[in-house]
Amino acid sequence: MTVRQPRYSKEEFARRGDEIYEAQVRPQIEEGNHGKIVAINIETGSFEVADTPMAAVDRLYEREPDAQPWVIRIGHRAVFRFGSRSLRNPV
Repeated sequence: MTVRQPRYSKEEFARRGDEIYEAQVRPQIEEGNHGKIVAINIETGSFEVADTPMAAVDRLYEREPDAQPWVIRIGHRAVFRFGSRSLRNPV
């Protein structure tokens, strides 16, 4: 079993992941995939879309075993939401 280690700080992961998502990935996948998960390799910009975080990351690792994945839910600010109110339709 391969033990994968992060090569970047949490802040650098987030910065790279958000930049790649906004500039390269979002324009390609947002339409028709709202609510799905995208896993992005922050080193190469390659990505995989799936219904769950685990499936997206597993697919990315199949293509790029040394990937550094950043995961986000398409159309949302985070993968998971805590609490009872939606972030999309504030009351």
